[in-house]
Amino acid sequence: MIKKILVLATFLWLVTAACTNNNAPTSNANTSASKSTMAADAEVIANEKSGWDAIKKKDWEAFGKLLASDYLQVLDDGVYDRTRALSAIKDFDLSDYTLSDWKTIPIDKDAVIVTYSSTVKATYKGQAAPAGPFREAAAYVNRNGQWLAVFYQETLAKTGPPPASPAASPAKASTSPMAKPAETGPDAAANEKLVWDALKSRNYDAFAGYLAPDSMEIEADGVYDKSGSVKGVSMFDFSKAELSDWKTMKLDDDASLVTYTVKLPGMGTEYHSTIWAKRDGKWQALFHQGTPAMPPPGAKPETGKM
Repeated sequence: MIKKILVLATFLWLVTAACTNNNAPTSNANTSASKSTMAADAEVIANEKSGWDAIKKKDWEAFGKLLASDYLQVLDDGVYDRTRALSAIKDFDLSDYTLSDWKTIPIDKDAVIVTYSSTVKATYKGQAAPAGPFREAAAYVNRNGQWLAVFYQETLAKTGPPPASPAASPAKASTSPMAKPAETGPDAAANEKLVWDALKSRNYDAFAGYLAPDSMEIEADGVYDKSGSVKGVSMFDFSKAELSDWKTMKLDDDASLVTYTVKLPGMGTEYHSTIWAKRDGKWQALFHQGTPAMPPPGAKPETGKM
């Protein structure tokens, strides 16, 4: 499977015009903040463009300069650190690509998420790579005045109706009294385990409470807002899910990343990632992505949705 990293993104931020009244100082401050956000997004976009261009030109030195030292990427064959990612990308021959559906999601003033769709014309180790479309995401952090990529994940999009699955039937919510959901904190892995406790007990109110109002979820079968995520998980029984291979990364004081592996009978194996952000003193899940694991040669893939 392809080992490509990073992608062009676009920003959706609009500057509100300054009002010419007695509140001019406040309005100017707001405008300055908006311009600062736009400038940060523009730099991230430029880095994404440079990343794709460097991959196509096989300029690995330029590409490496875009990645933070603690960079992680998640593909359909597992989680890569920076060293392994830079080694694998050299076997990827990218001749053409298209990018669309660009969005940016602010994490805080020093971190941002970029999401998009891509199609490619490429080979990996001489074999034709799938053209896509792919659902892509990257996270950038500002370190010492430079925006660097710290995370990337790629999910091959489903282009047809999902296959029938014995798990794909509405899961009944538990009728037993629910304890008050535990409070989240700065430990992203501990927070994620609370989410799965809620899923396994079918406490969907608790699950919803752990998500930020502007949360986004990317899966092979689509991209979901908070309400879509809550509706989606209610269609599956996660009580037998097995979680392993936990890795965490601190993006900054107000954001952390966790990646891990999910195995569920009848639904196969997936690689999952969540970015947790501190908003108004509360840690919430802002972004989640699932990537079905690449099946062994000749095997029929089994996929599911968080």
